[in-house]
Amino acid sequence: MPCPRVLITSPAAAEANNGNWHTAWRWSQMLSPTFDVSIAQHWNGEPFDVMLALHARRSADSIARWAQARGALNNAPGLAVVLTGTDLYRDIQTNAQAQASLRLASRLVVLQECGPDALPLDLRPKTRVIFQSTAPHDAQTKPTDALRVVMVGHLRNEKSPQTLFEAARRLNGHPDILIEHLGEALEPALADEARACMAECPHYRWLGGMAHADTLQKIAQAHVLVHTSQMEGGAHVILEAVCNGTPVLASRISGNVGMLGADYCGYFALGDAAGLASLLLRCRAELGHSDGLLAQLSRQCAQRVPLFSPATEQTAVLALVHDLLHANT
Repeated sequence: MPCPRVLITSPAAAEANNGNWHTAWRWSQMLSPTFDVSIAQHWNGEPFDVMLALHARRSADSIARWAQARGALNNAPGLAVVLTGTDLYRDIQTNAQAQASLRLASRLVVLQECGPDALPLDLRPKTRVIFQSTAPHDAQTKPTDALRVVMVGHLRNEKSPQTLFEAARRLNGHPDILIEHLGEALEPALADEARACMAECPHYRWLGGMAHADTLQKIAQAHVLVHTSQMEGGAHVILEAVCNGTPVLASRISGNVGMLGADYCGYFALGDAAGLASLLLRCRAELGHSDGLLAQLSRQCAQRVPLFSPATEQTAVLALVHDLLHANT
């Protein structure tokens, strides 16, 4: 009996080195022992048993063609749409193609536990949460002479890097808070702002894009990861920090709360540079204290680690594909 064929459509190719590509590649590895798996940016009509389409708007053409080929107006057999970020918190509110993708999918997938709340009530029964994963790492010993801070994210508006720039300026009199910022310049104006911030703030450094292994090393070496985003479907960098023993300071948006938990103590209001700077000052003042903020955040993050286990994610992704195949019969 032929091995069932699974297509993962990702709007991003490997060279983009972004969250969609990493999800597509990781899921392909998790599924390939059982299924014949391919990754493509578009479905060209080639026969597959299942399609996992990443991003409701950017994969909308492939989603529509898949449903049309199966004569489906809703709940097309073998089709899951994975809501990975801007589609969940922006596109499905206003974009007709993204909205159609939700109806055409047999199953919807969100990447953190607050995701279903963003969907229409009638679509939530066909929605499941699949947390992404990374291999856990032993926490590194970190120096106490300065607070080492890292932010990871390409320079684009959705990541709200301006919040970090302003926080760095507010901390200009604190050379013992060292900030490293990793990410490609996807918007030239933000690159100019990052360079201006470096010129004004010797303790802030924008390092540009890095290989994934080098990025993980930077995260592991930091005392805290800062995540200022205004929109996230379920940021992989958060779970990478958590699983590397690096606590997170994050904007209080649904995508971050769904990763870290409603009772997490490391949130600041979206765009609140003063609030972020205040949290960093507190982390510096309490660095090395067993009852300080960093220690508390570390304990809370440790409780989330099992959610981000590769075995847990693989079990969920395999169950999704088996479910879609069963629904085909």
